[in-house]
Amino acid sequence: MKKEIDIYECSSWCHQSPLLLHYHHKRWCKPIYDDNELFANLILEIFSSGLSWEIVLKKEKYFRRYLDNLNPNKCAFYLEKDIERFMKLKGLIHHRTKLCALIVNAQKFLAIQKEFGSFYHYIYSFTNGNIIDHKRRSLQEIPAKDQLSLKISNDLKRRGFKFIGPIIIYSYLQAIGLINDHLINCQYR
Repeated sequence: MKKEIDIYECSSWCHQSPLLLHYHHKRWCKPIYDDNELFANLILEIFSSGLSWEIVLKKEKYFRRYLDNLNPNKCAFYLEKDIERFMKLKGLIHHRTKLCALIVNAQKFLAIQKEFGSFYHYIYSFTNGNIIDHKRRSLQEIPAKDQLSLKISNDLKRRGFKFIGPIIIYSYLQAIGLINDHLINCQYR
């Protein structure tokens, strides 16, 4: 006899707070086509490393306010003095290595835009323009990483990106909607 999927199982991780619930319902696994938002989401995923996603969501408004809305065209030109200033700003995550990675990654992001015409074209080239919908039936089926995230993280590292790995990239692919890991019975698919 097959187990019926609990309606709340599909989003049990997001029921921990209203902020996570809103993120799950409105943003998670929803396709993003705008390059500036693709960059912003990459940076937020990098800053989430070692922290809870809820903390990053709480601080997102400060990242956007103090870091030029996480626009790669502006972040690419930050200097050491800017990092020193960011380290003192209330509301940001004060992690020097991640702030340095922000600058390098913005520069590399712009290089990819130049090469591919947009970061969107680059990131979707790994799936031939397709969104991957796993149609998973349980949370246990959702991996922390997969072959695609490993391939993309290796390519980004080869291009000089910092603070990138297959787990961050898998989460990023979910965040930008390239991977849809909403469970098959989730009403927010």
